Amino acid sequence: MGGEIGNNAGGVVFRRKPVSIANCLMSRAAARWLANTTALAAAMLISSCAVGPDFVHPAAPEVTRYTREPLAHISPADGSGGRQVFLQGGDVPQNWWTLFRSPALDALIAQALQNNPTLQAALATLRSAKESVYAQEGKFFPLAQANFNPTRQRSSEAIAPVPANGATVFELDTAQLQVGYTFDVWGLNRRTVESLEALADVQRFQAEAAYLSLTANLVVAAITEASLRGQIDATEQIISINSKMLDILRHQLDVGYANRSDVAAQEAALAQARATLPPLPRNATSSPLWLALIPARDRAKPSGSSICTCRPIFPSASRRS
Repeated sequence: MGGEIGNNAGGVVFRRKPVSIANCLMSRAAARWLANTTALAAAMLISSCAVGPDFVHPAAPEVTRYTREPLAHISPADGSGGRQVFLQGGDVPQNWWTLFRSPALDALIAQALQNNPTLQAALATLRSAKESVYAQEGKFFPLAQANFNPTRQRSSEAIAPVPANGATVFELDTAQLQVGYTFDVWGLNRRTVESLEALADVQRFQAEAAYLSLTANLVVAAITEASLRGQIDATEQIISINSKMLDILRHQLDVGYANRSDVAAQEAALAQARATLPPLPRNATSSPLWLALIPARDRAKPSGSSICTCRPIFPSASRRS
């Protein structure tokens, strides 16, 4: 609202200028726009922590078993009369190979886990991924840096001294403190931490896969070799028995108690038994898998009797037997 001042004989006179309605409407519109803009900016700042898509776990498949038909809770009795009990949802122990009850096999796997380069590389990668997560999480906290630099100086007497008291030897101590903090307004740092945590989870699963592959392949290779060595021992015993039987038949042939057809049949049986022996040592010594898993000086061969006489059973069955 404006006005004019004028003079007349009676005194001072004030005159009002007319105010336009359009100007009032424009002022109100500008105030309303400013208020709306401020409210929108405040809402964006408040909701900035929720920027970005949140991960949602997918629904688990509706599957209750791995086989087409339901498994029997109790298996049929084996030759020794024992039964295996299937535990639905039971967790397999981490050291599952200890169910074989073979100390030699346990020692072999312990050496492989300690010396296998593939597993050690996977574990090192996992540790690196975890350290990256810890380093990124450090940005959530303020960063403080302190610096202290003491110096002792001496100026030449030929020039004007630096201190006001005229001393040529003086000390200068400089202390500095810096404190900084990065506001995660838009949630970038938190999303980065989530990404690094996901990468750490991937590395953890890869380490678990390397662990399971190593132990499973080593157990299979050790049991296969133990089985082959057991077959070699059994075949050598069969050859020895057939050789003794052939000697007895030849002696009976000399005294006229047996005929030559019996001797020929026994010779054929002995030759057949000897023919099965050469492939077994070649299979047992043809660089089995576990030879490449641990150093040569640390190899421990589990005996066939300690493994073949035991069977992998479920915990409930082991308590029954």
